[in-house]
Amino acid sequence: MGIFVHILLTNVLPMGIMIALGITLQRAFKLDIKTLSKLNFYLFSPAVIFDLLYKTEISAQTVGLILLFFVLFMVAQSIIVETVIRLRGYGPGMKSAMRNSVLFYNSANYGIPLNQLAFAGNEKTLAIQILIMMTQSLIPNTYGIYNVNAHKADPKAIMRTILSMPVIYAIPLAFLMRGFEVPIPQPLATPLGYLSDAFIGTALITLGVQLGNMEWRIKRSLLVDVSLSGMLRLVAGPLLAWLIVWLMGLDKLTAAALIVSSAVPTSLSSVLLAVEFDNEAEFASQSVFVSTILSIVTVTAVIFFLQIEV
Repeated sequence: MGIFVHILLTNVLPMGIMIALGITLQRAFKLDIKTLSKLNFYLFSPAVIFDLLYKTEISAQTVGLILLFFVLFMVAQSIIVETVIRLRGYGPGMKSAMRNSVLFYNSANYGIPLNQLAFAGNEKTLAIQILIMMTQSLIPNTYGIYNVNAHKADPKAIMRTILSMPVIYAIPLAFLMRGFEVPIPQPLATPLGYLSDAFIGTALITLGVQLGNMEWRIKRSLLVDVSLSGMLRLVAGPLLAWLIVWLMGLDKLTAAALIVSSAVPTSLSSVLLAVEFDNEAEFASQSVFVSTILSIVTVTAVIFFLQIEV
């Protein structure tokens, strides 16, 4: 019970307050959600990814292990979600929305604070979480964009959209500059820090604004689909991660960090993609909302069991 209360007060509740502020602002002023989504995609997200990758020490062995885990985890999740899609007989738009709601999880503005809380700021687990965040930031800006547009745009147009995403350039640039020890000029370092610091708050406010746009009840037509999305993300996710780290024979600390990283709710990226490209925005918003609320219980349970074992 003590762990539950601690997580609730120090991690989940502060994020809930930020989301509530976004909801309040939307109800009061009717903010432009598309403008906010563009700020996240083109400015704050690439800035925070570059900043963290440039500053954090990550060994080549760790990178290899985490990337192997991530590939296995995404393949396993994809198999499960594609099975559900076939059983439910979704149309093209809903197929991509369901995939995004399960495969894209909140590894940044939920995962990083959660990691620091669960592992007391351990540098190794933070490095692991940053790698997961990196891959999770890259995929929505490549596969995610293709996924929501494949049924309604030509391949050249989709490729142009993907190539316009700054985050796909920020990741290799950060690794190169760190590898060759290239310093960031102070006139650039200061605004980069400002943008990086603004990411979490802006992302949570954006989620709140989108949630403020929708009805606070799940439509009967979406109830089953939103429930399936939440179960696949919050329950199947950490169970699959546990199976994979066990098969890989990873040490307990690395395994625990990866399981916790997989237990977080649906990413705001799924909402931003849905809004930006007009694809099942209501389902995407409700999936994020429901999974975020349910994660209060499910994430706490995952950490509780891991602390018993580790």
